[in-house]
Amino acid sequence: PEAPVLCALEISKALKGYPGLRVRMGIHSGPVNEVTDLNEQANIAGAGINIAQRVMDCADAGHILLSKRVANDLEQYPQWRSYLHDLGDCEVKHGVKLSLTNFCTDEVGNRQFPSILARGVKQRRRKMALIGGVLVAIAACFAFLVLHRIRTNDRAAVSSILEKSVAVLPFENLSDDKSNAYFADGIQDEILTKLASIADLKVISRTSTAKYKSKPEDLKTVSQQLGVAKILEGTVQRAGEKVRVNVQLIDARADSHLWAKSYDGEIKDVFDVESKVSQEVADALQAKLSPNEANALAAAPTKDPEAYDLFLKGEYEEREAEDSLKAEPFDRAAIFYQQALDRDPNFALAVARLAESRLLRHWFVTRLKENDPAIAEIKSLADRALTLAPNLAEAHIALGRFYYYVKADYGAALKELDRALEVQPNNILALEVSAYIYRRQGRWKLSLDQLAKCEERDPQDGSLAANIASSYAALRMWREAKRASARSLALDPHNLAGISTFVLSCVNGEGDLNDAKRVVVPGLRVTTFLTLGSATEAYVHVLNRDFAAARKACETESANPDENRSRLMALVVIDLLTNDAASTADEIEKARKLLEARVRERPNEPFALIELAWVNLALKNNPEALRLATQAAQSAPVEKDAITGPAILTGLAQIQARAGEPTAAVKTLQRLLAMPAGFSVSIAQLKIDPIWDPIRNDPAFQQLLAGKELVGPNK
Repeated sequence: PEAPVLCALEISKALKGYPGLRVRMGIHSGPVNEVTDLNEQANIAGAGINIAQRVMDCADAGHILLSKRVANDLEQYPQWRSYLHDLGDCEVKHGVKLSLTNFCTDEVGNRQFPSILARGVKQRRRKMALIGGVLVAIAACFAFLVLHRIRTNDRAAVSSILEKSVAVLPFENLSDDKSNAYFADGIQDEILTKLASIADLKVISRTSTAKYKSKPEDLKTVSQQLGVAKILEGTVQRAGEKVRVNVQLIDARADSHLWAKSYDGEIKDVFDVESKVSQEVADALQAKLSPNEANALAAAPTKDPEAYDLFLKGEYEEREAEDSLKAEPFDRAAIFYQQALDRDPNFALAVARLAESRLLRHWFVTRLKENDPAIAEIKSLADRALTLAPNLAEAHIALGRFYYYVKADYGAALKELDRALEVQPNNILALEVSAYIYRRQGRWKLSLDQLAKCEERDPQDGSLAANIASSYAALRMWREAKRASARSLALDPHNLAGISTFVLSCVNGEGDLNDAKRVVVPGLRVTTFLTLGSATEAYVHVLNRDFAAARKACETESANPDENRSRLMALVVIDLLTNDAASTADEIEKARKLLEARVRERPNEPFALIELAWVNLALKNNPEALRLATQAAQSAPVEKDAITGPAILTGLAQIQARAGEPTAAVKTLQRLLAMPAGFSVSIAQLKIDPIWDPIRNDPAFQQLLAGKELVGPNK
């Protein structure tokens, strides 16, 4: 699938020496036939050529335009994704609609929007004299004509770009005791981390490599999927205090072994083994090491093998915790980290990881109150890790996450994450968390650029693709959002963020309920009330105005108190929409007690304030509902948080619309439609969501529906 684009790259580069030739290209992959023309010369024809011609007809000079089929094929390869720019549909000859993608790099292609699409012209034909230009249509059918040149030129160029790239696949546990799996995982992870400290290497994240077997059969496919030239495989066998580590470095493109070695020793020698393997991989890839990087390869995190063993058990539990986002594995990880520190109080990496584990539990499981003593303990851990090891990337990440998750001090958080990247340039986590902070700051382009860098090093992470999709959804770039969320679901069909964004792309982008229903998971719980409008079965039923089905989807209680509160709130809102709040009196009372207690504990928590506002609407206390919603919006201003702010502002608009304040509701919606708030509000969604029924016939609201909304970043 790459051959036609590589051919286009070769032609474009060659044409730089002939600026007088104005060339445009169209690429499609489809059926062709070899024919003999009127001059009795061999030629090719067929649907593949015809579509490529139509694609090219939409281009201006310098463009390399792709059909949807070609773009989808290329998107499977991480090295091409950043060069693909969706253009939407173009109607061509015979009323055929083509979905087009613009392919351009910093060196070749034309970044400008094609003029035919900008003018909205259905089709055009242009004849150009040879001296004035050359028209080129490229189809996969005749790629064989230039394949020998591609292989020797462009494929060689691509290979040279990827030459210093490696993926460390999961190490196989050969121990008789299968519970030693944590030990094999830990050795693989430490080698990967050491290699990631080398700026001259491209190292694939563990999240992506974890999806593969220890020894996959088709290494060429793995190489293409991960975008690397080299694969490191390994096995670990442990018996008592003895350990054997076997590793082999493979050039995956040619499926040829570069070297293979075995290391035998005792548990106390494992640090030396990790350093030797990392050094030999770096040498084999001809990586240039700075003095600091060389020291990082040789360094051992602790001198106590038993402390290290406990630490690896903690890492094993932590990975399970981060996958499941459940309290129990977080708590088990913390116990192991603490036991490691009991043996070696100066084990800086264990201190940093304990701080991170507790921060993630706070962020994803149960939020701590501002005055909770645990907050100070976590800060003390992060500071302690930095005191013990000022150049430890994980310590800077822990402190950066503290400033982000607890203090919302984005400047201080970015400072720490930048320092982590100075120490460890390939640290995906530091890159990714930085991108999420930029997003909170409303620095959308910078955030997306950072996430694209992450995806190059973590191409098989469905959650990362889902977050890219959610950014595009916020920007109302629906095609890009749908494409990225589909990629997320291809990697992980159960990824809730991917499901959520796909549904939003259908509903908020196109008002398409049928496509949304296709991916909604029956029985999916409402985890946060304001995300009722994303992936839940109940919300899709609400949009379809099947309120009985929506109510049924929310009937099952949850053991999680936050989920159960949100479930109650969903029932309250559904019955408000049907003017049947009386039948929900018990739910309203339960929700009121829970929320009033929550607001007493956390008086400025915006989500709890909005939920309590809805309860007051159900109780027909409109003034109090408006007061609470206004307080919520003031506690989470858009200027300080470009993610939570618009969601809460949408909640305010909903309350205003339902509390008899149509003018205020329209004014708030005008603000939302003029900012990146596609995750909460779009014109397509306003047209079908029954929440807006009380103001639906208001002339100002109708004018909104006929107007425009911001697409893309506002800065």
